[in-house]
Amino acid sequence: MGSLKNNEPVKEPLNVLSHKGSPSPVNSDKTTLDELWIQRLLPSYPRYRGNRPGSPSPAPLPPPLPPPELLGSRLPPPAMELLAAALSAACALDQDGSAGQPGREPPAAAEESPAAGTAEAPPPAHPMTADSWRNLIEQIGLLYQEYRDKSTREEIETRRLQDSQTDPEESSPSEETPSEAEPTSTTESKAPPQISLLRNSNSRFNLWQDLPEIRSSGVLSILQPDEIKLQEAMFELVTSEASYYKSLNLLVSHFMENERLKKILHQSEAHILFSNVLDVMAVSERFLLDLEQRVEENIVISDVCDIVYQHTVNHFSVYITYVSNQTYQERAYKQLLQDKPAFRELISQLELDPKCKGLSFSSFLILPFQRITRLKLLVQNILKKVEEKSDRETTALDAHKELETVVKACNEGVRKMSRTEQMISIQKKLEFKIKSVPIISHSRWLLKQGELQQMNGPKTSRTLRTKKLFREIYLFLFNDLLVICRQIPGDKYQVFDSAPRGLLRVEELEDQGQSLANVFILRLLENADDREASYMLKASSQSEMKRWMISLAPNRRTKFVSFTSRLVDCPQIQCVHPYVAQQPDELSLELADILNILDKTDDGWIFGERLHDQERGWFPSSMGEEILNPKIRAQNLKECFRVHKSDDSQRRKLGSRNRQ
Repeated sequence: MGSLKNNEPVKEPLNVLSHKGSPSPVNSDKTTLDELWIQRLLPSYPRYRGNRPGSPSPAPLPPPLPPPELLGSRLPPPAMELLAAALSAACALDQDGSAGQPGREPPAAAEESPAAGTAEAPPPAHPMTADSWRNLIEQIGLLYQEYRDKSTREEIETRRLQDSQTDPEESSPSEETPSEAEPTSTTESKAPPQISLLRNSNSRFNLWQDLPEIRSSGVLSILQPDEIKLQEAMFELVTSEASYYKSLNLLVSHFMENERLKKILHQSEAHILFSNVLDVMAVSERFLLDLEQRVEENIVISDVCDIVYQHTVNHFSVYITYVSNQTYQERAYKQLLQDKPAFRELISQLELDPKCKGLSFSSFLILPFQRITRLKLLVQNILKKVEEKSDRETTALDAHKELETVVKACNEGVRKMSRTEQMISIQKKLEFKIKSVPIISHSRWLLKQGELQQMNGPKTSRTLRTKKLFREIYLFLFNDLLVICRQIPGDKYQVFDSAPRGLLRVEELEDQGQSLANVFILRLLENADDREASYMLKASSQSEMKRWMISLAPNRRTKFVSFTSRLVDCPQIQCVHPYVAQQPDELSLELADILNILDKTDDGWIFGERLHDQERGWFPSSMGEEILNPKIRAQNLKECFRVHKSDDSQRRKLGSRNRQ
């Protein structure tokens, strides 16, 4: 077989491109064209030596192919054996490190090619036919609600299994079991990982490694396990988008465009109920088409985060509009169910249709908010699996950053609607005994409100009966202001003191008997009269006391420190039951959320910080299961640091500018 360099023969041209130690099944009568394909394929593979960060030299430019007139009317694609050979060489180069090591012969496929006048983009290694891909999409039988539930529950079970694999009391790394040690043989290291995500014969939901094209190609035995996991993560993003689009389409065709429903609803009611869902569906369709095209290009997916980035920047603002309408949407839906029997009956009939698979109408309405949040987590999952300091990591970080911006804007849109109404309602209830303080402000929102008991008289009167010792007061705590009141008839509150939140200090009292249990001291460094004031306050329970103390003084050290302190280990919990926050200081939880435990009480409450978005709040301890394996906790923290490292560097730059 001819070489690409000076037409010199090459010894054993493809033996180095081996499959599990044996030469690839390449025919002896292959032409130079085959070698040209290999030279063009390798530089396009992300783990090719020349493409890795820190490589001494960049990947060589692929040589030009012979002109079409010399090849016939059609340029032949590479054979499947050739694809396997090229990918095997890429993996071999990934393991070998830099070329030229003693005792190693440089792989023939990695030889430097002559400079080409104009470098063309590498062609797909083995495209998946459009018909094959469309058949796969059509076979996805899961609606997005089903997919999301199955996916998160599978994630929970996987973590449970990982958590139980290692004894939490295990001492030193030297005592690792063989299953935890590094693989010793090449065959074991290249065995495909056992991934069972959504493996359900009834769901017809396929994994990347279950595709017939993947099975027949042999790439599962060639790619490293980490690369297979990355392929699965990217494939999940694509197929879940297809499932999401299917559910959106059902929302529009089955509910929104129902002729009877159109007659029942006024135009304004329909607008509030469905908002801009048509725009959202159009964006999803465009996004899915680009993802489909990427999958059709090559059975080994090169990347998807670049597509996510472009669509997030250019199109995903429609999600902000839809989600910001959520408060009015929920209110309108409840009102319609109450005021219009015909609407209620029709919705019940439509929900019973087999197309809906027993899912409620409201579960379709919240799809866009669930999807944009889930999409960020899917990109995080990809980010955890790409090579560090690689181009794919940079792209994933960029996509994640843009998605996080959209998700935050969605959350703020929802909160802004409800906060404005809440502030107006509170303002109407307050009567000031002191100098009036304006409550309504665009930058102000309620953090916590509730009743506490204030101790009467000096501290020497602690021996008095509890009935005389305490009296009720009511607190409204905003993000920048504390208002202290007493409740008066007519559902009104009389304000007798206030202070900026930044000038509040709290101190927990030692246990001094039942009458003084759950008591803490609140100090106002500067109150409404411009002087220091102290209040001894009693809460109804230990959890209520701690919740007030953390809300009043957020910078106060908690029992367990947040992951932002860069501790090696921290107590963690996995959410196994969803939870909807009932108070402003509580945190809503989704299945499979991982949280650091910052504090907890004896009466069943946890103050936690969610790893994927760093949101903090209280929730019942019964909603989760503590992660006992220190290795799993350390891995969760490591992945979290990696996902948010771009945010950390941005904070450091900002801090540096502020100091200057």
